[in-house]
Amino acid sequence: MAYSLKKLISSFLLVLYSTTIIVASSESRCRRFKSIISFGDSIADTGNYLHLSDVNHLPQTAFFPYGESFFHPPSGRASDGRLIIDFIAKFLGLPYVPPYFGSQNVSFEQGINFAVYGATALDRAYFVAKGIEYDFTNVSLSVQLDIFKQILPNLCASSSRDCREMLGDSLILMGEIGGNDFFYPSFEGKSIDETKLQDLIIKAISSAIVDLIALGAKTFLVPGGFPAGCSAACLTQYQNAAEEYYDPFTGCIPRLNELGERDNEQLKTELKRLQKLYPDVNIIYADYHNSSYRFYQEPAKYGFKNRPLAACCGVGGRYNFTIGKECGSEGVSYCQNPSEYVNWDGYHLTEAAYQQMAEGILNGPYAIPAFDWSCLGSGSVDKEYSFSS
Repeated sequence: MAYSLKKLISSFLLVLYSTTIIVASSESRCRRFKSIISFGDSIADTGNYLHLSDVNHLPQTAFFPYGESFFHPPSGRASDGRLIIDFIAKFLGLPYVPPYFGSQNVSFEQGINFAVYGATALDRAYFVAKGIEYDFTNVSLSVQLDIFKQILPNLCASSSRDCREMLGDSLILMGEIGGNDFFYPSFEGKSIDETKLQDLIIKAISSAIVDLIALGAKTFLVPGGFPAGCSAACLTQYQNAAEEYYDPFTGCIPRLNELGERDNEQLKTELKRLQKLYPDVNIIYADYHNSSYRFYQEPAKYGFKNRPLAACCGVGGRYNFTIGKECGSEGVSYCQNPSEYVNWDGYHLTEAAYQQMAEGILNGPYAIPAFDWSCLGSGSVDKEYSFSS
């Protein structure tokens, strides 16, 4: 009898302990985000590159028809309207994340965005040493992170909350970044060791995550790359390739997509390694590849026209894209209904595509592991409203 009682108590304690572990784990995964902090390139840039540019040499994103579907006038976003980061903010009930450059009195309450159009994961010096002189920004991932570290004391000084607590309550959007590291050498016709380059890119992203964890960050959303083989810019570059070079079903270039998927798998492996090292931190992989590739496979299913590869805004050729005559340039036309198109300007997607991608990431199935919204309650996030226009 005494043995049975002891066994019963032990079993009860074991169940209680297990339940406590599960609850603690759930609480660490489910957070009420109070702001978004973003790093990356044009996929998340909400106006930084525009503010960094010479007023006499403004980027194309400063001109119509950029922003024509939502912001009126252009906001510096590389789309006809909102980006994935904007839909994430809307979903969470947060304000659109302002660009750090050109903004005044930035704070955790507003969120902060350091992503810059054309940014690379690796520093500019790496490319210059290899004879690659691209024309875009030198605000690489490490530069963005350094700026954030420099202003962090001032951000925290204006609040009664602890700095680590404020950072822990933020969703860190780490990218997408790394695509430009491949594009610049490719467009200049330079030969590179793709495997070595990808290793360096992943190391740069991983290092940035570790630095932010040390500062108190608790939740990261880390996107992989897009299917480059479906980009109008890449398709135009390879337009003279043999017919068998293309996927007969989608029209995309399988080789480029397979290389991208290989790189994404390496990134996921590194994120899993970091997750084991930091079990109290939630590191979520955002599958940008598959969440957008479905549009090219079944465009009509998602409300798009049957020419998902052609740019909405552009001119010339099979894909309505010509280098040097891109969207925003004088004389370049755009489609009347951007919401029917996947591709916006040859490099970036439309607001309609980004909206469906954001929904697939936040509600599944394109986030690994999936977001846990259970702690938010039914009134905290209105999912239907959050994704409406």
